Amino acid sequence: MTETPTALQIHLSCSLGLANTQMALASALLPGGVCNAELKHPLWLHSRTDSSTEESPAPHYTPTQHRPELKPGSCTKAFLEGPIQRGLCLSLRNGIAFTQRSLSSLVTAFSSLTRPFAQSKQMSNSSSITHFLLLAFADTRELQLLHFWFFLGIYLAALLGNGLIISAVACDHRLHSPMYFFLLNLSVLDLGSISTTVPKSMANTLWDTRAISYLGCATQVFCFHLFLSAECCLLTIMAYDRHVAICKPLHYGTLLGIRACVHMAAAAWGSGLLYAVLHTANTFSIPLCHGNALDQFFCEIPQILKLSCSHSYLSEVGLLVVSAFLVLGCFVFIVLSYVQIFRAVLRIPSEQGRHKALSTCLPHLAVVSLFISTGVFAYLKPPSISSPSQDLVMAVLYSLVPPAVNPLIYSMRNQELKNALRKLVQYILLQH
Repeated sequence: MTETPTALQIHLSCSLGLANTQMALASALLPGGVCNAELKHPLWLHSRTDSSTEESPAPHYTPTQHRPELKPGSCTKAFLEGPIQRGLCLSLRNGIAFTQRSLSSLVTAFSSLTRPFAQSKQMSNSSSITHFLLLAFADTRELQLLHFWFFLGIYLAALLGNGLIISAVACDHRLHSPMYFFLLNLSVLDLGSISTTVPKSMANTLWDTRAISYLGCATQVFCFHLFLSAECCLLTIMAYDRHVAICKPLHYGTLLGIRACVHMAAAAWGSGLLYAVLHTANTFSIPLCHGNALDQFFCEIPQILKLSCSHSYLSEVGLLVVSAFLVLGCFVFIVLSYVQIFRAVLRIPSEQGRHKALSTCLPHLAVVSLFISTGVFAYLKPPSISSPSQDLVMAVLYSLVPPAVNPLIYSMRNQELKNALRKLVQYILLQH
């Protein structure tokens, strides 16, 4: 494949050609060189100091004879004594200067014409990427197998815990209430988020590869942000549910009926879908100029932006900033809800009533704290303390730990959920 010449190469070639043209023209018009005061030509009148007015014939040069070397653009004092010679020399120099200016303008125009081609070449670099390379946890086979079994244990724990909660809420009619309906949706989101990242990482480790296809990476980004953003909205709705249940118990059935719960859950899923579409479309429309290696074990937007061309990632950064403000708004709403909840709990006269109210709030508060703290440390930590190992640890914390720990947190202090899970396990064992 031939490479398009750059403007600098064209400029150097033109300058070199002009210098050679100047020497050739001067040598052809002035035999012997314009700087030789002893040579005479029929077309030139050379003034002499003696009284002789005869014109000497021009010397004849054969192709094998050597002519005096001519320096480009130079005229000696002897030659410039004649007015015709001076005029011709100045005309020659002015003509070459005009040609140089014209070619410089041509080079500038050519550069402006080839600039879109260079930009399209950068765009073609991103479109030519067929796969990405994910971060490998270890180089030795023993450590790779250790990573595989570690991820497999976490994934099975998340799968078992969330699957049991989903089954218990769906099968036990005593758990058909708004709080457990939202808990079922939370378990589905946790299963989706951990299933988006962990199985691919385990498969790559087991087969000793790092590759993920371009479409697979885009799908991973879309699904991961769909589940995370929907979970953030759902945790906010669950805080509102606890606020109504404790602060306005008489209006709980009215404010949180079946239709209202379905609409709020659908709004959380719809918000996550919109968020995921915007980020995925914006991220993968950015041209990539710095290879295809990602410093993360799954496709993460900040790592993809590191591969982008200069200043082409600003639109996605702006969208991330807007998303950060929305998450901050959800966090402020949750904090204000719990301020009202704690004020209402302190007004309950009986200790048993306060304990029962707090037992339904503390699991949700622990899940919110775990979700927000890991996300904040992962995305909002200062760049001065950032390192690839820290980024990896934080990614494991916010993508693996919450889905695996949330079922344990919710079932630890909830007696109704414990009883439902016990009956479900007994039924499964009796069937086998």
